[in-house]
Amino acid sequence: MTKVLVATEKPFAKVAVEGIRKIVEQAGFELVLLEKYTDKADFIKAVADVDALIVRSDKVDAAVIEAASKLKVVVRAGAGYDNLDLAACTAKGIVAMNTPGQNSNAVAELAIGMMIFMARTQFNPGTGTEIKGKRLGIHAYGNVGKLVASHAKGFGMKIYAFDPFVKKEEMEKEGVTVVNSVEELYAVSDYLSLHIPANAETKKSIGYNLLTKMPKGATIINTARKEVIDEEGLVKAFEERPDLKYASDIMADNHAILIEKFGMRVFATSKKMGAETAEANINAGLASANQIVGLIKNGDKTFQVNK
Repeated sequence: MTKVLVATEKPFAKVAVEGIRKIVEQAGFELVLLEKYTDKADFIKAVADVDALIVRSDKVDAAVIEAASKLKVVVRAGAGYDNLDLAACTAKGIVAMNTPGQNSNAVAELAIGMMIFMARTQFNPGTGTEIKGKRLGIHAYGNVGKLVASHAKGFGMKIYAFDPFVKKEEMEKEGVTVVNSVEELYAVSDYLSLHIPANAETKKSIGYNLLTKMPKGATIINTARKEVIDEEGLVKAFEERPDLKYASDIMADNHAILIEKFGMRVFATSKKMGAETAEANINAGLASANQIVGLIKNGDKTFQVNK
């Protein structure tokens, strides 16, 4: 019998697990759960005889792949998949997938919430500002970026975007002003919402040169990945520009230094919170189960990321 493992250090919601189980068992498969594990060895042991794997932010590295002798498919329940070792998956003929769009609204709402949070001095006493009428730059106009733009319009923000992989006409049709370069985007943005993936081209790509181009009083909102920020460059820019602010959905490696130097100009969640809503939890979990069934029964590789 085909065996599906859900390995989650941060478990899915109970209703999501019940939904996953229903999908898996209706397909004639067996579901195995490994939740709240604290020892990597438990994960490695659990994958030894499974055919399919669902994870959240759990790292599926070369050691995990090596131990998974029967594994055919691994699905990351979420859009980002930098926690999957794609090369190791490909080398063993394992299909790696993500679930794009399932967490998008949750991340978009968090981005808007962070803008308001920073504008209102992290809800501490003092005079803040409003986001109405401010210029919002969307760096990467994918599923999340589009929703951030849509929500921000409701607050009366002016939307700008840069994404070389999305047609200019598509963005303009949605009322977005398209700029011609990353540098131009940062130069016009009172708020800059980051949605780029973490890969070889983007890691540490957001640093001193871009940040110092931003208007006076600008705020960077990062609900993407901490790795895209050049942390040394951010420190240098913030030292020179005492008007800049930064909010991130994951602590930077140098978070303690940032807080010590810049105090309330900086904020970060202790753990990644973008997908931490009941709705996103359910959506991503069910999508993962359906994609596994679709692949094993029908060979559907629609969301494969290691082609």
